[in-house]
Amino acid sequence: MTQPRQFVVEADGGSRGNPGPAGYGAVVIDPVTGETLAEAAEYIGVATNNVAEYKGLIAGLKAARALVPDASADGALRVRVRMDSKLVVEQMSGRWKIKHPDMKPLAAEAARILPPSAVTYEWIPREKNKHADRLANEAMDAGRRGEQWEPSASTASLDTRGSGSAMDLPPVSGPPGDAAAGAARARAALAGRTGAARDATAPADAAGSAQAAATSTAPTDTAPAAAATTAPQVGWAAAPDLGAPATFVLLRHGETALTPEKRFSGSGGSDPELSAVGRRQAELIAGALAARGTIEEIVSSPLRRCRETAGAVAARLGLEVRIEDGLRETDFGAWEGLTFAEVRERHGADLDAWLGSAKAAPTGGGESFAEVARRVAATRDRLTTRYAGRTILLVTHVTPIKTLVRLALGAPPEAMFRMELSAASVSAVAYYADGNASVRLLNDTSHLR
Repeated sequence: MTQPRQFVVEADGGSRGNPGPAGYGAVVIDPVTGETLAEAAEYIGVATNNVAEYKGLIAGLKAARALVPDASADGALRVRVRMDSKLVVEQMSGRWKIKHPDMKPLAAEAARILPPSAVTYEWIPREKNKHADRLANEAMDAGRRGEQWEPSASTASLDTRGSGSAMDLPPVSGPPGDAAAGAARARAALAGRTGAARDATAPADAAGSAQAAATSTAPTDTAPAAAATTAPQVGWAAAPDLGAPATFVLLRHGETALTPEKRFSGSGGSDPELSAVGRRQAELIAGALAARGTIEEIVSSPLRRCRETAGAVAARLGLEVRIEDGLRETDFGAWEGLTFAEVRERHGADLDAWLGSAKAAPTGGGESFAEVARRVAATRDRLTTRYAGRTILLVTHVTPIKTLVRLALGAPPEAMFRMELSAASVSAVAYYADGNASVRLLNDTSHLR
């Protein structure tokens, strides 16, 4: 019996603006020798990252098919697609639903190019996809000059082949959709992890304007359940293959009328809208996030100031906003709308107790920091499972963001009082499959200057 031809296709796409000037790149590789068999790249005009990534996939599959005259025959060709787009890999593997109208026809076109049994999909880190990434950037550079990409002008294969040589290309075998072993283990560990070992108590900001935001991206279905997990790895030992982390980009909402006055503004008060300054801040962060092009999904607190901030970002990125009640701010009870000095004057004993213990609640039946921390920790665990390996924007408030950062650092409750979080600031935390977390950024306001 004739053995099928086996190829590896690496594909990528990019957009400078998301949406913005976009292009894709794809390369077909011999998995045995690491030889480049075919390259494809094209400037496609204004499009999103995801559209460019799908077009790169389509071009790569077509290039592979063109190398085998009878590629459509059963058993004639086996292709392993390797991409750093979690979205495309999971959707084409059938694990995530395709909801965006721009993605559906592209996914359908990709699925028709070769028999479903001939193609498997694997997620790889960006640094392992340098060849296709370089091709996509060459295409965008050509488009900026008013030209189209020309193979004769490409240098992608000269300085990127080391990322996918014959030594590290996996064999093309196994059932479709099962290629991403590392990513699958990451999803499995995240799905099986519980929050029992995590500290679930944390105080909030004593300064009053307790508003914060968190940014993140999210698939449309949940990650599969999994088996038992191992203890988190610490230190500089060689890490297991954990796949990409779930990355929370934490965005505090823009200013309201209460923010500059430093008044307590939680989930039990007037639910104020963004001020004119806050709306401008939301537009600025939307532009900054569009330029980065890394946000895949947006999840927001249900409070108005967050929904308005998230809406401005979503409109710029072409994404929908998912509401998560667990991201709401602390209920400050009778202190809502008051300044710190006013609370000191009217409820001094209660304020002292609140500042001294995470278990003490504000006057009038508000939430203690311990209660908020348990809510935030449970929300974190749900979202890291749902969005394993993805980058999501969480638009939220001061207390939830400080709580997430404190828990990631393993810091004591009093660390909450030692963090500054400005309106419309960005922080980031990455969550790995072994239970470890890494604080990547805190209180970045460079986009506002």
